[in-house]
Amino acid sequence: MKLTKRKGFNFFRSYFDVYNELEKDSDKVAFIDALLDRQFLGVKPENLKGMAKFAYISQTNSIDSQIKGYEDKTRTKLNPLEVNNYTPSVGGSVGGTDGGARPPCLQVQVEEKVEVNNNTPASPKAKGIDFDSLLMFLNLKTGKNFRIINKATRQKFNARLKDNYTKEDIRNAITNACKDTFHKENGFKFLNPDYFSRSQTLDSHAFKKIKITTNVEKNQYLKN
Repeated sequence: MKLTKRKGFNFFRSYFDVYNELEKDSDKVAFIDALLDRQFLGVKPENLKGMAKFAYISQTNSIDSQIKGYEDKTRTKLNPLEVNNYTPSVGGSVGGTDGGARPPCLQVQVEEKVEVNNNTPASPKAKGIDFDSLLMFLNLKTGKNFRIINKATRQKFNARLKDNYTKEDIRNAITNACKDTFHKENGFKFLNPDYFSRSQTLDSHAFKKIKITTNVEKNQYLKN
């Protein structure tokens, strides 16, 4: 049995969303194991690979802020191998259950507030695209590790929205392109952010019908 003094933590919606994007059960188990070991034992994952690693990295800031909040409040290290020496975060800690005065905002809540507030100055999120989430989704689907979506590419994506393409069209284009035999055989090397910002790409992939052969595949496709 793995011993821990922590009683619980807030399981955020973003954790659930990333978990559901993983197609292999082995990746799902690896991601959840890493999340639980970090939250309850303070152990940072060292052996994560592939999609499970990308999933965990996408949630690192949220996970680490929860750990910091708990450790600041209790003035103890979850991981006994680390030095028990603390300087609490300036302005109070965050960390959710048993770890700070207030939990970090859920990603979905932030997106809803930005999109609803039509009085704020124009920005990538206000125009309907959360580029951080888009980048995470693209990395998860392709197994790549793109770090940013640059300004020029963001402008192209926003132009596609003005052309009446939707966020769902972009999402479908990524999903369908990753199922395409040509891109699979080429290791998804052409599937970068700029590729999906083009109208030609959206026309080619967003509305493509994919043959679904099993109930499992059907559920996965509808979920995506």
